[in-house]
Amino acid sequence: MTEDTTYPLMLPTSSAISTRLHELARTQRMVIFAGLPGVGKSLLIRELAHIAHGLGRRVHLLQWDVARQSFVSSAVLAKYPDAAGVTHAVIRKAMGLWSRNAVVSWAASNPDATDLLIGETPLIGNRFIELAKPMSDEAEALLSADNTCFLVPVPSRKVRAAIEGAREASTANPRHERERGDARPNVMRATWEELNRAAALLGMSNSSDQTYNPGAYRDVYLNVLKHRRCEVLPVDIVLPPNNRSVYDFQVLSQDLAPTPAEGKAFIEGVEQTYPDLAILEEEVSHWYAV
Repeated sequence: MTEDTTYPLMLPTSSAISTRLHELARTQRMVIFAGLPGVGKSLLIRELAHIAHGLGRRVHLLQWDVARQSFVSSAVLAKYPDAAGVTHAVIRKAMGLWSRNAVVSWAASNPDATDLLIGETPLIGNRFIELAKPMSDEAEALLSADNTCFLVPVPSRKVRAAIEGAREASTANPRHERERGDARPNVMRATWEELNRAAALLGMSNSSDQTYNPGAYRDVYLNVLKHRRCEVLPVDIVLPPNNRSVYDFQVLSQDLAPTPAEGKAFIEGVEQTYPDLAILEEEVSHWYAV
């Protein structure tokens, strides 16, 4: 495939990150970015989508925030409301089960080698954690295939601090509608604290250290993704300020999202499987035990 460079990238094309994204755009059927809020997943998804499009590939996106909209009808939220900005456990579980079904449906509907699925899996707090867990279903062969790669972006402390600063600015003055759904700085700090607790329970860090630790973050995610083809993508580039949003896609892409009826059906399935919500909440709280 000959690359079309019509669509501008944000990352320097000479960087190691850009080089790796070009390799993945040429060789993979599915590329799934896994990581905490505020580690650069949205930027990397944008860059990979633009690179893949330039290579003549059709881009499909599976993203938590987009898929969530089909699960959070007013009726569902009345029954399972958010708590301090955190999606209810029932919805999180339903979304995870749906995501495996979505991967199977996508593969069947888009068998051409030019089709590329780019995913975003926060994992923490049981957000699409089902994509990391080995299960006896049709999705397993696809998720563990040689042409499926899970990437864990690990920013340096300097880059993480820059991302936090940029998130403060975008929270106050969003440049794109989707930035309104980004994790707020307080949520970013809360998810880090949750990650740090998981690292301590797994014997990977000292829970008293509340500052961002790229090593502990990397180790927890590699452990969670031990059943997948997974690699760490070090992020050491601080982008200069500009007016473009990471959600500013200049290529056509198709989002994977359930219909409202499908969302309702998966929620009902979770209700039937977990009549005692305390059991579900306990399971969700141990998301890192894969």
